[in-house]
Amino acid sequence: MTTTHGKTVAAGLALLLTAAASAVGAGSASAAGSTVQLPVLASQLDADADCATGSDRRATDVPWEQVSLQLSRTWPFASGTGVTVGVVDTGVSSSAPALKGRVTAVGDAGTDCVGHGTFVAGLVGAAVEDGVRFAGVAQQARILAVRGSDARGKVTAGQVADGIRAAVDGGAKVVTVSAALAGDTAALRSAVALAAKKDVLVIAAAVPDAPSTAGSSTESPPARDYFPAADEGVLSVLDVDVSGKRPTGAYTTSSAAIAAPGDGVVGIGPKKAGHYIGSGASLAAGFVAGAAALVRSVHPDLTAAQTAALLRSSAYPADVPRLDPYAAVTSVLTGAAAAPSRGDAGTPVHLPADKAAGPLRRALWPASAGLAVIVAVVWLGLILPRGRRLGWKPSVRSEGAGNAVAVEPAELAVPASAGTPLEG
Repeated sequence: MTTTHGKTVAAGLALLLTAAASAVGAGSASAAGSTVQLPVLASQLDADADCATGSDRRATDVPWEQVSLQLSRTWPFASGTGVTVGVVDTGVSSSAPALKGRVTAVGDAGTDCVGHGTFVAGLVGAAVEDGVRFAGVAQQARILAVRGSDARGKVTAGQVADGIRAAVDGGAKVVTVSAALAGDTAALRSAVALAAKKDVLVIAAAVPDAPSTAGSSTESPPARDYFPAADEGVLSVLDVDVSGKRPTGAYTTSSAAIAAPGDGVVGIGPKKAGHYIGSGASLAAGFVAGAAALVRSVHPDLTAAQTAALLRSSAYPADVPRLDPYAAVTSVLTGAAAAPSRGDAGTPVHLPADKAAGPLRRALWPASAGLAVIVAVVWLGLILPRGRRLGWKPSVRSEGAGNAVAVEPAELAVPASAGTPLEG
């Protein structure tokens, strides 16, 4: 015969198993990587190398960076509509399927021999395609393609400065710069100042993408500033991996404003509908630029400096705050907003070695809370009835002279075995 007690316990155990399965699913989705082997993105090409022809391999799983940034939660609130993002890089292919109809090019920047600029533009705003779960941050934003290098990807300060100016003149409200140069120039500072005057937010990679001077694969070059990221008014971006740490052997900097995914991230190529995989702060800057487009679309009254401050203040707390687009688009600034701080210019940036990526951790909190509630239900349905049968009685409070005195029960029944606490 099925009793009410039995039904309670059975229902509680069923819910417990369901919630546990859901929690495992969320965890594996958070860290899941595609089983498809994707070609690696190049940032430069040798003089005799062929241009990138596009990838035939498609990523079908949700990339870890989309889970980390909680983009599925963010998209119902903002899409980037009405905002143009300038991509100062190797060009952006106007024929890339995921960017179809949304690319405007300055000069010949509508072609991309290297593919790097198209990859970054895809992180900013690639649209969802059939059978593919990869997508850019701001899927309705327009892309302004600007050449900030030569056709093979080699960069000079003059080219980057000209690219920033062209993006500002072309109507971009957000500009992402992939280059991180060892030296500053008057031309770079002037271009950044023009952007500030026109209320354009410039976002730049805080460090170069690939170390070339490190003594070993585990040794990082000495910390220093790179430009234009270190110029006043630029939102500088560091790359982190799936656990929120800097990649092994990566360049380091004396200062940075915000961090975003940039190690082993999925993106599009200049042709075909396939995907590449790439790493570097230039890619992290693309994610931040997409988030800035979301903020400027949903809060058009915010200035460039206020947008940067909102991205920083809403980011997950860390030595370098980690980008949180969901918090940014669902928050508003109060009072005057100052330009984001760069931190202590004399102290190298070191991300915590033992902290997981905040958004990944927060994504599992609802499952953990659900498990706690269900464990309580099972306990109430199973342990309490058993305790009463064994003679357990609750404490009795005796009132007297205005004081409440707790009277302990004469005998306390102890469960025969102790369970192992569940990890959320």
